[in-house]
Amino acid sequence: MKVLAIETSTMAGSVALVDGDELVSEYLLNIDITHSERLLLAIDCVTQDSKISIDKVDGFAVSVGPGSFTGLRIGVSTIKGLAYAANKPVVGISTLDALAENISFTDYLTCPILDARKKQVYTALYNRDAKNRLIKLTPDLVIDPRELLKKIQEKVVFLGDAIKVYHTLIKEVLRDMAFFAPLNLRLPRAANIAKLSLDQFKKNNTLDLNTFTPFYVRPSDAEEKFKEPL
Repeated sequence: MKVLAIETSTMAGSVALVDGDELVSEYLLNIDITHSERLLLAIDCVTQDSKISIDKVDGFAVSVGPGSFTGLRIGVSTIKGLAYAANKPVVGISTLDALAENISFTDYLTCPILDARKKQVYTALYNRDAKNRLIKLTPDLVIDPRELLKKIQEKVVFLGDAIKVYHTLIKEVLRDMAFFAPLNLRLPRAANIAKLSLDQFKKNNTLDLNTFTPFYVRPSDAEEKFKEPL
């Protein structure tokens, strides 16, 4: 199955194309320009380099959050447009699930952390079973990092963009129990979005293009202000 995947939950946006278990092409750019400026170009690069046009893709996958509200909206709207035009199904994958997939063959907990601003992180906890399959231990959370660290009582590998914000705090609290993924494994990747989507396509867990929206975990600033009394 050929799947085109988009990941726009952080500044490091990416696009990937897989054919079954084979990664055919991936484009990742971690610089400070908006996804709207580069996403369509990245899609063109991936499809042209792989010589697989959009109409030959069997399905689409997208990171649905949590993460940057603006980035997620851009990714979701783009994938909806592609899916409508090609009349192909879409699968949504948690950003944190895709990020945790970067860490394999470990006996430690895996803890992706994304900077949620407001002194909070988006996170979840994972481990691996005997067949090295990723097991999710918690739902996706938005939480004060200090509260998160109180929940961790064993060795853990952290990854994600919030490491650069909370590295010192993590080491102070967890000391020798805390480990950090290398830089090349700290970013969510479209390749993992595509990889995780394959099982969802097999189960027919596809999204309704008319109704699905990003999974923000918490309300946006605009929504919170709307709820305030006049």
